Amino acid sequence: MITIFLQAPAGDGGGMTMMLMMALMFVGFYFLMIRPQMRKQKQEKNFQAELKIGQRIVTTSGMHGRVAQIMEDGIVIETLSGKLKFEKSAISRDYTQGRFPANAPDDKK
Repeated sequence: MITIFLQAPAGDGGGMTMMLMMALMFVGFYFLMIRPQMRKQKQEKNFQAELKIGQRIVTTSGMHGRVAQIMEDGIVIETLSGKLKFEKSAISRDYTQGRFPANAPDDKK
């Protein structure tokens, strides 16, 4: 039975149809997955760049605190247990807006 399908002649324009389908799939992946992820990363970078001293934040690991000092290689966060130094990339825009919505900037772009 399989040999019948393998010996069947290819239809006309089959290659072009396949290329068109692949192109449509790539465009779909771009608009459904890649572009929203790039937008989210850009918003996260902007949020981390606009941090101010005294702002309440939440890290990606769930640590709550206030920004005590901003340095070139990281941020010092004041928590109830003392001051801790974190990388800027450890601060989450989503968690901060979820916990402190009035404190975080509103990005509706």
